[in-house]
Amino acid sequence: MLHKKIVSLCIECGSMYKNTNKNILIEDLGIVDYQQTWDYQTKLFNSIIEKKLALRDLPEDDQIAPSGYLLLCEHPHVYTLGKSGKRENLLINETELKQAEAQYFEINRGGDITYHGPGQLVGYPILDLDSYFTDIHKYLRYLEEAIIRTLAEFNLPAGRIDGLTGVWIGFEDIKKARKICAMGVKASRWVTMHGFALNVNPDLHYFKNIIPCGIDDKAVTSMAAELNRSIPMEDVKRILVKHLVDLFEITIETSITTY
Repeated sequence: MLHKKIVSLCIECGSMYKNTNKNILIEDLGIVDYQQTWDYQTKLFNSIIEKKLALRDLPEDDQIAPSGYLLLCEHPHVYTLGKSGKRENLLINETELKQAEAQYFEINRGGDITYHGPGQLVGYPILDLDSYFTDIHKYLRYLEEAIIRTLAEFNLPAGRIDGLTGVWIGFEDIKKARKICAMGVKASRWVTMHGFALNVNPDLHYFKNIIPCGIDDKAVTSMAAELNRSIPMEDVKRILVKHLVDLFEITIETSITTY
């Protein structure tokens, strides 16, 4: 049984739709198996696309944009390889994977290999960008900005590096830069899935088993490593949602349910 907090977000934004559906559900899934979450993402992703396609047969006045979702969770130890990644960037074999109690998946997002595990906040926005802006690069920059603003509230200056997606500590000096948040998305018909992974309190040792994001000359870090203390995950979630609210100009109604 998964426990989830459902947050309804009403987003004020421009849209190609005459009648915009501006509700988004944020579901806090807790610690959940990667395959289970991937299947759930895919189900929601496909449902939005199906709804978009069905709108074509309706009069314009009856067309209402589909609702979106943001899944927040942590995963048991797992490595995922994106479509543009290289298998050799996983540095351990099947036996060593089992010894590490880790799984491995080749998945349908962009980017190379990354690690997910306990203590890492993973976010999967499943959005119809036709209700926001049809620009994947802008979408990624917005996600990065939400992370940057969140880290700033913990007195952690963070930023971007040209040509490298994600969020970095020490970004001012590229030789000393340390990645704290990885990103990789998939989009079809301007509907998104997959998303971001913010290192809050993970075991960074697991990153030694890969070449993270296929970048072999950059370190990986976490909020806990930079601040030398454990960071409450709930605080990070709350602050991150606040900045998504600010960036996308949204209001929130909260309820709690179980399934």
